Amino acid sequence: MLRTIGELGEPGLIGRVSAKFPQTADVIIGPGDDAAVTSAPDNRVVSSTDLLIEGRHFRRDWSSARDVGHKAVAQNFADIAAMGARPTGLLLGFAVPDDLPVAWVDGFADGIAAECATAGGAVVGGDTVGAPAVTVAITALGDLGGAEAVRRSGARPGDTVAVTGNLGLSAAGYALLRAGADGPDEALAEHRRPSPPYPQGPRAAALGASAMIDISDGLAHDLGHVARASGVAVALDSSALVPPAGLRSAVERLAELGGGHRGVREFMVAGGEDHALAATFPPGTGPPDGWTTVGAVREGQGVTVDGRTPPPTSWNHFG
Repeated sequence: MLRTIGELGEPGLIGRVSAKFPQTADVIIGPGDDAAVTSAPDNRVVSSTDLLIEGRHFRRDWSSARDVGHKAVAQNFADIAAMGARPTGLLLGFAVPDDLPVAWVDGFADGIAAECATAGGAVVGGDTVGAPAVTVAITALGDLGGAEAVRRSGARPGDTVAVTGNLGLSAAGYALLRAGADGPDEALAEHRRPSPPYPQGPRAAALGASAMIDISDGLAHDLGHVARASGVAVALDSSALVPPAGLRSAVERLAELGGGHRGVREFMVAGGEDHALAATFPPGTGPPDGWTTVGAVREGQGVTVDGRTPPPTSWNHFG
């Protein structure tokens, strides 16, 4: 029985992983040739790319292989949804040590396939190579369906700000793992397998969202990108934030463990890896069901929370 990637070899690895990825109607030619061919009925392709590096973005002692697969897809297809597009295709770059168990790769591929099925896209190709640590590089593709892309630069004074998704829960899960806790389950699960609200991106676009962004580095931080790109100020009201299920109990557990003094709304405002969505909507245009209005766009610059400038507590990729 093959036990490691080194024993399996590159052709065997590619064949084993590719067999787990079903195709969709968007795929004309999938894995197996020099390049994939996907349909582009809109004549435009939305694209985004991201990296996950072992020890930096995930730990194998904290997350299962399947968790890592789910997360790799989620954080990329969330960017597609944030443009108002639906996910269609995914290119997978996979660098692994030769002593990595084959069983780990099987679980990883299962997670990729399952999250693609949830989001609606398919793996269309990729590459593998040996490396000292597991590294995942993904390029995600999407389709706008004839609509205009929703950019960060469209917010205008008078717009409302709304959010959808599980704000703060992933960051609380990360804090719990660092503290050595084994629960609450909701927070740990959200950190290991984010659950982006994929359909809400196109829904917001269809209703006239003026700007939108994936919340990966914290709500206040990412809305700062919208404020700068649009040349406006964003005023958040933290009392309007609705905590997701499990966040309060996670914060209570952290307090018991002595894991800092961050409250529920601080996690929601400054947490990372939420992969929720934030959008702005013009006057008279309400957000879709499932969104919560949490602030307003004004003249000026920057982001305030309850009238104050928030501290820089979001994720830093180079910190």
